[in-house]
Amino acid sequence: MTPTPTTSAPVATMLHPAERVRVEAAGAGLYRTVHRNSLRDVLRDLKEGAVRAVVVSVAGYDSDDRGQMAAVVREFPRVPAVAILSEVETGAGIASAVLALGNCGVKTLIDVRAPRGWHHLRSLLSAEVTADIDREMLGLLRTDLDAVAEDCWQFFEAIFSSDVRTATVRQLSTRLGVLPSTLTSRFFRARLPAPKRYLAFARLVRAARLLENPGLSVADVANHLDYSSPQSFGRHVRTLLRITAGEFRRAYDGESMVEHFRRQLVLPNREKLRDLRPLAVRLGRRHTVG
Repeated sequence: MTPTPTTSAPVATMLHPAERVRVEAAGAGLYRTVHRNSLRDVLRDLKEGAVRAVVVSVAGYDSDDRGQMAAVVREFPRVPAVAILSEVETGAGIASAVLALGNCGVKTLIDVRAPRGWHHLRSLLSAEVTADIDREMLGLLRTDLDAVAEDCWQFFEAIFSSDVRTATVRQLSTRLGVLPSTLTSRFFRARLPAPKRYLAFARLVRAARLLENPGLSVADVANHLDYSSPQSFGRHVRTLLRITAGEFRRAYDGESMVEHFRRQLVLPNREKLRDLRPLAVRLGRRHTVG
C-alpha cells in the first residue's frame, strides 16, 4: 500500500518577526507554524483543538500578557508550551522576561542562539507528531488487554507514552522500577516475545507515522527517534520486517503498523499476557483496563 501523507502537526507561535523564518525552517516537513499576534488568538486555537504545541519568544513577551500566558499553561496542561531565547534578545530585560514566563508556568526554555538549540526544539516538537498514534495504540490495547494485571498494563503504557520515550530495556526498566534481568526473565518464563521486541516494534509504529510526512527523509526519522544513524535504522527495519527502509516507507503507514503490532505481539498472546506480572513489586489485585 502507499501511505497517505498526514497533515503536519500545527504549532501556534508568538514570535518576534525575525524568529519566524528560523522556526519554520527548523520544523520543515515536521510541523507547520500558525503565527499569531496575540495570546488571545493562541487561546482560541487551543480551545478549538487546532494546535498541538505553543512556542513563544522571550523577545516578544509582554508582562501585560501574563494572565493569558498563565491561562495557556493552566487550562491546557497537555499541550507543550515552549519559550525560545534567540539572538533577538538584548539588554537587561531578558532575565525578567524569562522569570515572568517561568512564573506563568512555562517550564521549557530553549536557547536557540546555538545550532543545538534548534535541534532540541525540533526534537521536542517531533514527539507531538506521533502523540496521536500513541493514543490510538493505547486505546486499542485497552480493549485487547481488558483483563490484564495492573503491572502488565503499566508496561504497555510505558512503551506508548508520549511524554517519556524509551528506546532500550534498561531505560524502560528504570522507568518501571524493575531490574532489566527481572523484566526480561518474566517475559521469557511466560513464553512471550522479549520486552526488547515490544519496544522495537513500538519505535517502528512511530517511524511509520513520521514517514507519512513527505518532507521527512529516512535520515530525519532516524534522528528523531534516536537511532545512532540512518544505517542503524535500516538494519533495525531489516531485522524485524525483512525489508529495506525504503520498502518500509512504501509498505506501511502508522495505521498499518499499529495493526501489525497487534497481530504479531498482542492478539496471539492475550491469554499469556493476562497471567503476566512483569514488575518486581507484585501488586495484590488485578486491574481491568477501561
